[in-house]
Amino acid sequence: MQLLHCVFAVARRYVHKTQYVIVYLEAAVEDWPISGGVHMILARRFSHQSFDTTLGWGKVLIGIGLVVAVQLLAMWAMGRLVICKCGSVKLWHGVVASSENSQHISDWYTFSHVLHGLIFYFVIRLIFPRLSFARGLLLAFFIEGAWEVVENTEFIINRYRSATAAFDYFGDTLVNSFFDSIAMAVGFVMARLLPVWASILFFIAVEVFLALGIRDNLTLNIIMLLHPIDAIKQWQMAK
Repeated sequence: MQLLHCVFAVARRYVHKTQYVIVYLEAAVEDWPISGGVHMILARRFSHQSFDTTLGWGKVLIGIGLVVAVQLLAMWAMGRLVICKCGSVKLWHGVVASSENSQHISDWYTFSHVLHGLIFYFVIRLIFPRLSFARGLLLAFFIEGAWEVVENTEFIINRYRSATAAFDYFGDTLVNSFFDSIAMAVGFVMARLLPVWASILFFIAVEVFLALGIRDNLTLNIIMLLHPIDAIKQWQMAK
């Protein structure tokens, strides 16, 4: 490992003089596995402007912490509860048609947030192909946090209650929202590690699993929010 550090030190001087970039990240973009669990990309010729690696994991984690903190503070300011009004915190709550849905650590919709991570990963890679994995994760947390805040506005809550079968939905608790963001990060990492075909199969499998289990999933959720279909609502209410 000391030898590797020496190699990277020499490489950085070479980078400064030429525009060749040597990136040492354990979870970066398009890496090559090397013995000992070390990953690196050698001699990728990008300009400093198009591929900046100065934002390391330390700063990224601080940024993620700030994003999540702002997300939770915004929800708290909107009147969302910290924990379920029932006074307890459950690891899992599996009854969708109840006032405790989206109030605990995880529930059926946690799987949809994992799918958020898969989607964010591929969209970010498509739009910003040279963005590092760490920065991409930070951006994903920002997008997820923004959605969590929007989702918990009175407008969206009332939309859920009027256009879908979620009559007992009154918004997420801060605990639930925090772990929704963690679930998104799990999906983001999965998309990084899995082949594209495996990510697609996983996405389809989860959607089918949720449709069979609770007659709802991410796709139906989006449809019912944007353009409610009465036939879908009646089918969901018959569960």
